[in-house]
Amino acid sequence: MTTNWQTQLVSAFTDFQTLCDYLQLSPNDLNLSSDAAKQFPLRVPLAFASRIEKGNPLDPLLRQILPIGDELKTYAGFSDDPVGDLNAVKQTGVLHKYHGRVLLINTGACAIHCRYCFRRNFPYADLQLSKQQESDVIQAIQNDTSIQEVILSGGDPLILNDARLARLFEALAEISTLKRIRIHTRLPIVLPDRVTDELLELLKHCPKKIIVVVHCNHANEIDTDVAQACQRLKSVGVTLLNQSVLLQGVNDDATALCDLSERLFDVGVLPYYLHFLDKANGTGHFQVSEKEALALLTVVQNRLSGYLVPKLVTEQAGELSKQTLKLSVL
Repeated sequence: MTTNWQTQLVSAFTDFQTLCDYLQLSPNDLNLSSDAAKQFPLRVPLAFASRIEKGNPLDPLLRQILPIGDELKTYAGFSDDPVGDLNAVKQTGVLHKYHGRVLLINTGACAIHCRYCFRRNFPYADLQLSKQQESDVIQAIQNDTSIQEVILSGGDPLILNDARLARLFEALAEISTLKRIRIHTRLPIVLPDRVTDELLELLKHCPKKIIVVVHCNHANEIDTDVAQACQRLKSVGVTLLNQSVLLQGVNDDATALCDLSERLFDVGVLPYYLHFLDKANGTGHFQVSEKEALALLTVVQNRLSGYLVPKLVTEQAGELSKQTLKLSVL
């Protein structure tokens, strides 16, 4: 790409017709819904859209970002807060679910709007961490000596500019009991130019161990630019992990999952979690049954080396950790 990442962000596709024109698709061939887009707007950067196969209405990357009528259906057991985030809010912008870890909602913004997002209904306007509130949060973390890891989340924390990230990192670096900073981000995948020299310098010189958990669901998401971004992160000592979501019509196929793990490892990313879909309202059409999920992962386990097989997990409100779905129940 020839423009910087912030310009690319502003220039993202946000309407059906422009995206369809680019992808050489007719809106009539798609189950598009303006009502679904009103609830959760369309947003996809050109860097990601360029990997969608033109003329293919069933492309697995397209399915992840296209607002369709199925989002308006009601599914039993689905809710606006499927993993109990709201009950875990300890102060504005801070979720504390699991021992030794605290999660900061640094922003509500993302570079891409994934239709299966479990926080698509999260009240960011009330609960995201503002620049002015950061000092109070840092003090609270410093006062709780049980916290060894801070997770930057959102939205996507790499939407924040380098100056704000630097200030946050500097403050966290002063907390002696803190061992690790974990960044949950989709930007190296959907907008790889976000991995700038300035960001790399920031990560390289942070005295805390940095883990970047990227989010990639299909091997086709990884092109040359993404591979280079991952390798640049790896070159400054960042531990790179991936978490995926098992999605009907996207990666609910053993070959697709194997290809994803292999491709991730090729670019220096270790498969980490394969999430069973969080039951957020508007996402029910992506659900894969537990029986199907376990059958798929059994095939993956039989085909790949153990370090390439992600843990199949589900997050349940009130539990002390993510729950691993056991292959032995089949």
